[in-house]
Formats: sequence, structure tokens, C-alpha cells
Amino acid sequence: MAKPSAIDQLKAEDKQWLDARFRDQGFCGYEEIAEILQERGYRVSKSSVHRYGQKLEQKLAAVQASTQAAIMIADAAPDDADQRSAAVMSLIQTELFNSLIALQESNDPETSAADRIALMAKCGKGIASIMQASLGQKKWMLDVRDRVEKAAQAVDSIVKKGGLSKEAAAAIKREILGIAQ
Repeated sequence: MAKPSAIDQLKAEDKQWLDARFRDQGFCGYEEIAEILQERGYRVSKSSVHRYGQKLEQKLAAVQASTQAAIMIADAAPDDADQRSAAVMSLIQTELFNSLIALQESNDPETSAADRIALMAKCGKGIASIMQASLGQKKWMLDVRDRVEKAAQAVDSIVKKGGLSKEAAAAIKREILGIAQ
């Protein structure tokens, strides 16, 4: 099993301090941070602080970018059919699949077989959750489509009973069926 990093050894309050320090003062001052942590009794190098800081900065940047993109997309293109969720699930599935392949092909000597199995298990759980959500979404879409088609069929019976013109009935059906497409 790979040796835990020095940052992983920090107490919860010291880890919270470190995260807040990076968030509030930027991702700099690695040497100073290492010294502060050493004064607190940790054996931490500037390099380990730097590696952790870079990973945290990348994670925060990715979350911020995806949040901004989601807001812009939602504003620019409302999605009543929830096609955006389907696209997001597809992207996540692709990324998990690519991660599994990279994990299988990894020859990193620091990653033990037990670590690889644990990571694959986590990916498997993630994939199972995504598949469950995807199936739920598809079921919902089929349900909506069925209700829309029934409403469109109801227009035909209303035409016969209520004396609605065929042109008006066709326009109503087009509007109703347009929702499902």
C-alpha cells in the first residue's frame, strides 16, 4: 500500500487551516506554510505542501469553471427536456471509463494492487450510481412521452365530439407532440 502523504497525516483542524490558507491567500508561500506546519510538529516538506496546493488549486478551478459553465448554459439554453443531464451523465461515464483504463494501464510502483482494487471499486460504485440515475431519467422521459402521446390522441376524440376543425386539431397535436421531441 502506498505511503500516505505528509499532508494526509495532518489533524483535521490543521488540514482545515491549510485549505483556508490556500483559499484566502492564494496558492503561494509553500515554504512559509511548511515552516508553520513544522512548528506545529509535523514533518512536512515544501514539496509536499506544493503538491497538495497544486492538486487543491486544480480541483477548485475545475469546480469553479464547471459551475460557471453550467450557469451560462442554463441562462443561454433552457432545457425542459433535461437533455443536459443526459449529456452530463454521458460525460461522467466517459471520464470514469477513461479513468478505469488509465488505472489498469498504470505502472506506478507506488500504487499497490490493493490500492488499485480499492480505486476500481470506487469507480464501480460511481458507475452504478450514474447508471441508476440514467435509467431513472430514461424512465421519466418515456413516461412523459407516453403522457404526451395520450394527450395528442385525446385531441382526436375531442375533434369528433366537439366539432373542432381538422386544421385546429392538427395544430394542437403538433404543439403537444413538440413537447415530447
